[in-house]
Amino acid sequence: MDGRNQLQTLNERSRTILRRIVESYLATGEPVGSRNLSRALPIALSPASIRNVMSDLEHLGLIISPHTSAGRLPTELGLRMFVDGLLEVGDITTEERSRIEAQIAYRRGKSVDQLLSEAGEMISGLSHCAGVVLADKQVSRLKHIEFVPLEPGRGLVVLVDEEQNVENRIIALPSGLPPSALQEASNYLNTHIRGMTIGEARSALEGTLAAHKAELDELTKKVISAGLAEWSGASDGDKRLIVRGQSNLLKDVTAVSDLERIRQLFDDFEAKSEIVRLLGASETADGVRIFIGSENKLFSLSGSSLIVAPFRDEHRRVVGVLGVIGPTRLNYARIIPMVDFTAKLVGRLIT
Repeated sequence: MDGRNQLQTLNERSRTILRRIVESYLATGEPVGSRNLSRALPIALSPASIRNVMSDLEHLGLIISPHTSAGRLPTELGLRMFVDGLLEVGDITTEERSRIEAQIAYRRGKSVDQLLSEAGEMISGLSHCAGVVLADKQVSRLKHIEFVPLEPGRGLVVLVDEEQNVENRIIALPSGLPPSALQEASNYLNTHIRGMTIGEARSALEGTLAAHKAELDELTKKVISAGLAEWSGASDGDKRLIVRGQSNLLKDVTAVSDLERIRQLFDDFEAKSEIVRLLGASETADGVRIFIGSENKLFSLSGSSLIVAPFRDEHRRVVGVLGVIGPTRLNYARIIPMVDFTAKLVGRLIT
């Protein structure tokens, strides 16, 4: 069950103490003991009473006692319970909102790829974490398209947009396709969809193909349909991952184990496949999603947290996600609304 349901099993005293332990950890990264807790709690409890509650929380797997300290730290389960049920998330400050809006507005007129890359850079700078963006690979308005045969059953699609960006994609070709069909498909597409976006081209051609079935033979229509499916992001693996500000993950690193954790995370970034899968799963979410530590395969060894939110096009279709990766002791209350606001702003701008 999630953190909210688990929270119902705790009485008010236990919730208050768990909240204070987590807040202390997020602020300092250090264990907190019963004596310090007794001074900070809003309720009057003796150190002995606090130790009894801490013992119960430890039995539930919500806090842990490091070997070198009499204090307690929250476990990932304790952090999850705090984030789901005890965290008070407000809004970003007026100053931060203005700063984000100003920086995003400054990027008007740039290509979608430039916008997403710089949005990742911006959220990294504001959060002091690594910024991540995952989106469908994009070509803006199409200038030229070429089909190139590679081997039986496989072909290459070369797309050039009006900004002279070039993108190559592999597609499956129907068996028995004559070479002339690829040239015919190229000629047809360059005649009919020049200057359109990919979404506009797909919609226009679907209507045109339906109305003029006699113009093209069956195999040519298949290759056109296959190409459009690839361009429109139908393939789950056809994603672009942007990571900015990895150096922020090296701050406050003091132990060899921390360095190993960062090395592992960098290796994960290089591999990319797992983070693409994880972020892709977040695209179905309505709002911000939070992954803590080993809740997901990517961070099982690196001990990091991920906060992401989807952004949408004018049809309310999710076209990507934006977020941050940092240590588990993130400032969740500040970063959650920041990620949510930035993702919504990016969505408005790209449409």
